[in-house]
Amino acid sequence: MSELPLDAYYDLTQIGEVAVSPAGDRVAFTATEYDQAADEAVSSLFVAPIDGSREPHRLTSASGASAPSWGPDGDRLAFVAARDRDAEKRVGWRDRDDEGDEEDAESGDEDADAESEGDGEEPLGNGDDGPKPQVWIFDLALGGDARQVTERDEGVADFDWSPSGDRLVIESRDPTDEESEYLDQVREEGGPIETTRLQHKVNGAGWTDEVTRYLFVVDLDDPGSDPRRLDDAYGGGAFEDIAGMDPTWGPDGRIAFTSCRLDRPDDTSVRDLYAVPADGGDAERLTGGDLTHGAPAWRPDGDGIATVASDPDDPPAPAEVYLVDAADEADARGEPASLTAALDRTVARGGEPAWVDGEIYARIADESQTRLVRVETDGTVERVFEAQGRDRAMAGVDVADDGSTAVVVLSDPTEGTDLYAVDVDDLDAATEPDSFRRLTRVNESLVDEFAVPEARRVEWESNGWTLDGVLYHDPESGDHPLVVAIHGGPMSYDEPVFSFGHAALTSRGYLVFRPNYRGGTSRGREFTAELTGKWGTAEVDDIAAGVESLADRGWVDPDRVFGHGFSYGGIAQGFLVTQEPDLFAAAAPEHGIYDIRSAFGTDDTHVWMEAEFGLPWENPEAFDASTAILDAGNIETPLLVMAGGEDWRCPPSQSEQLYVAARKQGVDAELVVYPDEHHNIGDPDRAIHRLEKILDWYETHDPAVEAESGN
Repeated sequence: MSELPLDAYYDLTQIGEVAVSPAGDRVAFTATEYDQAADEAVSSLFVAPIDGSREPHRLTSASGASAPSWGPDGDRLAFVAARDRDAEKRVGWRDRDDEGDEEDAESGDEDADAESEGDGEEPLGNGDDGPKPQVWIFDLALGGDARQVTERDEGVADFDWSPSGDRLVIESRDPTDEESEYLDQVREEGGPIETTRLQHKVNGAGWTDEVTRYLFVVDLDDPGSDPRRLDDAYGGGAFEDIAGMDPTWGPDGRIAFTSCRLDRPDDTSVRDLYAVPADGGDAERLTGGDLTHGAPAWRPDGDGIATVASDPDDPPAPAEVYLVDAADEADARGEPASLTAALDRTVARGGEPAWVDGEIYARIADESQTRLVRVETDGTVERVFEAQGRDRAMAGVDVADDGSTAVVVLSDPTEGTDLYAVDVDDLDAATEPDSFRRLTRVNESLVDEFAVPEARRVEWESNGWTLDGVLYHDPESGDHPLVVAIHGGPMSYDEPVFSFGHAALTSRGYLVFRPNYRGGTSRGREFTAELTGKWGTAEVDDIAAGVESLADRGWVDPDRVFGHGFSYGGIAQGFLVTQEPDLFAAAAPEHGIYDIRSAFGTDDTHVWMEAEFGLPWENPEAFDASTAILDAGNIETPLLVMAGGEDWRCPPSQSEQLYVAARKQGVDAELVVYPDEHHNIGDPDRAIHRLEKILDWYETHDPAVEAESGN
């Protein structure tokens, strides 16, 4: 197969959110595509029949869509979009007019590489330019375009249907007149930023302000009426700009939501669960003010709410599924109880609980794999869906309200990322049951036309631990150059997935190695705690040992090993090039932190940093011990240092420090800063530019290439 051209990025599509209809006969999903002319990602909305009888039907094209949610009747589909009007489907890079006629070359909407680590969440409806996100509803029984049902000046961040389908609860910022004046000055006139908030910035949302988020009730039978604000259903908390309030309408007329109402809400990541009557009244706190609760899901009988909760004061502790007592009378409520405490596994990112026949389904991180589990209310947990296997990853799941059908998003290194349906009754099957069927093939043209890698799991020993990772490789064995692609987090993990970035590297002869070093998740609290408060220790040993193991097997050339990684993957490279200067022939750390003392207060993670390291003026030794820049005198490795100009998770000043330290010593180094990007990979042109820079950097510093050229 041919080498994957980087411009093929414009033909990449990635499945996003998934929503199965109440009766389990249809599935709605979003898919991110790329518009080459506008140089932007666009998320479109599709619907497909569960029986696989026809191809997915596109409902939106050029205006973006998110948060698809079916009405209780199953004929209406609501979603959030910032749109003026819809447009015709546009085509990808290979379908452009060769002469560049812009009228004929209406671009294709393609997706961002899944390799972008996901450490930076997207803001919820706080953009300053263009139309604001609003709720729209398709009536699929009547047909026609979607109807806009909200018109909030600050947009809508989230919503949920009432059980009867006649109302919505929406989440929206509601500035006072004085706050509106300030926002206008900042957004339209470039006025000064003024804040008294401790959490003065949040990655992806920018500078924070004092505006309060509220829940509002929208009457769908009276679209001309103003939404009714629930005055005691308001938000708060350090990361609310990206976390939101999780509004969820219960079966008994109450609405659950999350908020932080502690004395110093910006000085903690605690989020409590509240319930408020949909007709107005006081909100009641249902949890104890000590955990970070999210993703609430009402028990169908209304007696309880399942959440995902973690302890913000214990960073390595797993996130667990909790059952919160939601009895009407406060004195009749029991304490929230963890249902997965005995499992010693964290709920996977995005692993929201779903109720089916009195049981809860959720995704967990388990032995370097995302697994589906069934949780009983007595704390019994059973792993299900063995048919997934270990050679592909579960990126998402949703279950029909009637409990009939589940739709899973599976990412396969050679097949792509797609939707698959399976009967819930067959989730216990050890192999693929007859009800298992593929619903989409969104990247079929890419995987058929260009070389995509196979993947295998590999193991090695390090400091008494048996570790594992994923190796993406050409089917032929041999002495290959190796790219060590280090995951972010560090509390994350790698499993076999479809990735454009991996294919771009392997189709050019590289092997890609993704090591699951200590400090990551999926193997329990003890494994994660190995790196807590001790950056630059366990992961350095584990990654170096993994590379040595691959070289000992004769698969890779130890002189042609290259560093790669985003976020903590960038941070780890900072430690590797200062502690293991002979490991990499060249490295490309992206969006990292290399001096955590100077990062404190200039990034958005002061709450997390304090939980892990304490305060820099009280525990300076811990900060210095986990700061790579203090050992910068050891750097010999050529460095391509990359950053986002508005990255408040890992500020660009951190990358500048590493770059200057290398150049100061005469080490070959280059700094690339994308001015308006935050903690992400960026728009398609920049994502392609990034891959071009990395590939060129490796080739420039490849000893084999230098030997061939006689240099």
